[in-house]
Amino acid sequence: MDPPPQHRDPVRVRVVEEERRVRANAREYNEKFQYASNCIKTSKYNIVTFLPVNLFEQFQEVANTYFLFLLILQLIPQISSLSWFTTIVPLVLVLTITAVKDATDDYFRHKSDNQVNNRQSQVLIGGGLRQEQWMNVRVGDIIKLENNQFVAADLLLLSSSEPHGLCYIETSELDGETNMKVRQAIPVTSELGDTGKLAGFDGEVICEPPNNKLDKFGGTLYWKENKYPLSNQNMLLRGCVLRNTEWCFGLVVFAGPDTKLMQNSGRTKFKRTSIDRLMNTLVLWIFGFLVCMGVILAIGNAIWEHEVGVCFQIYLPWDEGVHSAFFSGFLSFWSYIIILNTVVPISLYVSMGSVTLTPSVEVIRLGHSYFINWDKKMYCAKRRTPAEARTTTLNEELGQVEYIFSDKTGTLTQNIMVFSKCSVNGHSYGDVQDVLGAQAELGERPEPVDFSFNPLADPRFRFWDPSLLEAVKLGDPHVHEFFRLLALCHTVMSEERSQGHP
Repeated sequence: MDPPPQHRDPVRVRVVEEERRVRANAREYNEKFQYASNCIKTSKYNIVTFLPVNLFEQFQEVANTYFLFLLILQLIPQISSLSWFTTIVPLVLVLTITAVKDATDDYFRHKSDNQVNNRQSQVLIGGGLRQEQWMNVRVGDIIKLENNQFVAADLLLLSSSEPHGLCYIETSELDGETNMKVRQAIPVTSELGDTGKLAGFDGEVICEPPNNKLDKFGGTLYWKENKYPLSNQNMLLRGCVLRNTEWCFGLVVFAGPDTKLMQNSGRTKFKRTSIDRLMNTLVLWIFGFLVCMGVILAIGNAIWEHEVGVCFQIYLPWDEGVHSAFFSGFLSFWSYIIILNTVVPISLYVSMGSVTLTPSVEVIRLGHSYFINWDKKMYCAKRRTPAEARTTTLNEELGQVEYIFSDKTGTLTQNIMVFSKCSVNGHSYGDVQDVLGAQAELGERPEPVDFSFNPLADPRFRFWDPSLLEAVKLGDPHVHEFFRLLALCHTVMSEERSQGHP
């Protein structure tokens, strides 16, 4: 057998990772490669970076940049005839309101990150299972998952409670599909079903580096001088939920930002709405109009100073430092830019008069987000879940759908199948809607079939044809075979959570 290839210098691994080497139950060995921890971060700011990063983002707004430029011009006494106070107050007000809104959004991101990072997981340490927070899980750890638990990291499935090392997962957070998917451990590790055997497991995985391909994985497991190929069918990805499986064990291969879920998430970007882009475009056009007005007025000033103003030097001397009509026109251009600054309306963001102050766009967006959270019509009573506006930046974009990519109607609707009628051996059962309608018109109240004799019956199920139940009780062989085939020929998996409650 070929020996496993030697790894590169661990200092270079974090720069360009060409392959990944993970040894089970060997934290010291794995730590020398400086793999990422399982702590995730989707927030954009912290206490140190908030002010510079947020100001950088805000000055990407054309209006904010314009008024900062105007403020700088007003600090030059040779060209300014207005106080800088008239510009800095509304500008600081706009920046402050936007900063508060952005800080609120990022606070909820930090809160969500902390909630995820502090989830509990059972990690095999020192021969026994120990409760650890997700952020403390490391590459190479062996984790035990139980039914209906989220997968903490990208795991290599080692063993499970099901025969042949099978387990079932739901991948709705990864691909939006709610149907169960099957994953299987390789036969050599599927026999490691208890913590004693797993504590002595020292297999080594050599696989591809972190990437965002959800449906592909390539690697090799080296154990006991043998090697075993690995594929995507052996992997449990972060974001999946274990279903219909009592327990399973997995080896952490990728953690935190290296998981395929986070690799597909990307960085938190500064989002712009169509209104923001429209206002930036309008401000650029208005600013261009302002520059044209300033150029025309500056040329007129230079001509007047050259033809007429020079004759009145005794009575109307030029300012100190101005020695020509051209330079006077140049200074007048900037003066007109300052005087006519109201052409570019900062009222698009905030309006400030002598005694009135109207709310800005940012305040309106923040208020809309609370209205969304408080909307009773968007409250799901079945799951007791209200609507949650995770960002206040894109509220006005709601409902503005340009494209829908859908592979089937189930993507946009809810697939609920209800047994309503059937045909057995040429006899139709359940086709009694006309009779029910006639009874309703006569004022009679139709009664559904009574299934109370069956303790496992779903009380929400309604069926209106008693002849099918009578055929079952009489032992009709065709009806019995129909239900036998219906029970066997499908892909539905039943799970009995407690006695008599599937």
